[in-house]
Amino acid sequence: MNRREFLGLASKSAAGAATMGLVSCGAEDETANTPTSIAATTAPSVADETTLTEAAQTDTALPNIEWQMATSWPVALDTIFGGAEIFAQRVAAMTGGKFVITPRAAGELAPGLEVLNVVEQGAVTAGHTASYYYVGKSPVTAFGTALPFGLTARQQNAWFYEGGGLELLQQYYRDRFNVIQFPAGNTGAQMGGWFKKEISTPADLQGLKMRIPGLGGQVMNKLGVTVQVVAGGEIFQALQTGAIDAAEWVGPYDDEKLGLNDAAQFYYSPGWWEPGPALEVQINLSEWNKLPEVYQEIVRTAAFQANTQMLARYDARNKEALERLIQGGTQLRSFSQEILEASEQAAFALFDEFSQADSDFKSIFEQWKKFRDDIQIWHSVNETDYMKYIEAQTGQ
Repeated sequence: MNRREFLGLASKSAAGAATMGLVSCGAEDETANTPTSIAATTAPSVADETTLTEAAQTDTALPNIEWQMATSWPVALDTIFGGAEIFAQRVAAMTGGKFVITPRAAGELAPGLEVLNVVEQGAVTAGHTASYYYVGKSPVTAFGTALPFGLTARQQNAWFYEGGGLELLQQYYRDRFNVIQFPAGNTGAQMGGWFKKEISTPADLQGLKMRIPGLGGQVMNKLGVTVQVVAGGEIFQALQTGAIDAAEWVGPYDDEKLGLNDAAQFYYSPGWWEPGPALEVQINLSEWNKLPEVYQEIVRTAAFQANTQMLARYDARNKEALERLIQGGTQLRSFSQEILEASEQAAFALFDEFSQADSDFKSIFEQWKKFRDDIQIWHSVNETDYMKYIEAQTGQ
């Protein structure tokens, strides 16, 4: 059902809804035991946190535990590395210091793009990373962060916590990697990257050397881009020295901290490959199973809080950072309609290829795609119209 059909159905049902309202309000909730309602328990409540904190801090039998956490991030990025710190701080606070997790910068415990590997092997107990760095191991990992032309941050959280997405991914990670993972951060919609020259048509992408990971990189490869995956702390040097011609990282706040504006002039949007990318805490399943149940629940709660807090930080800080970049000479550009259409076609062709070759990807993709289409209809009915009005009023 598309937006027009949805609105037509809504208008036809309006009169019936008025007469049925009193009846339905008194009826028993038929969705109380559905998978969707059960999935809501993956998002902890404040009451849960208070109970868990009291239990952890008053039970003298609970053990003292110390873990090291590998991450994919430079310490200088207080937003994204900060997500790992928020998670660790909440775990320590809720347990009264009994359970201590120490995040370490990329390269200290493992290379930034090897976090899942070392957690899977048990060489490091826990990690904080972007799952789509590991699409070479399995394309299914992309669902944990973002698919091109996929879900916004809010939609991604809705899929994780209320749409069954987290259950699907956790089962897959258990079976495939001996790992359990939890969403623990989101950057919000990312920018389209830094380019040394303007890009107007798909032909301009031919032969371009670009740092871009995940399935977005594979889509770019289909469009003729020479894709390179470079850890965050190494992007500036690669761009400045000409090892790459373009690079995407996150958005204004983080990109400014990495100095990418000093290495390239043109800053494009939107980052169609990452409309709402999530980061995740990954824990070796064998070590997870050793934790007392109250510690497991505290980990879930801390991850949820880190997920929420990181997005708030990005939304609060990106606007001022963008203003500084523009004042410093950065030139904003938008990808052309031609490039966006070619990219979307290539993306869904790629999804078809994965679905044919990988039954796990196909199963999750079909569920994800239905959720994506449904929630976009809802948002187009209400939020899109509101944002159009606000944009018109502000002149943006």
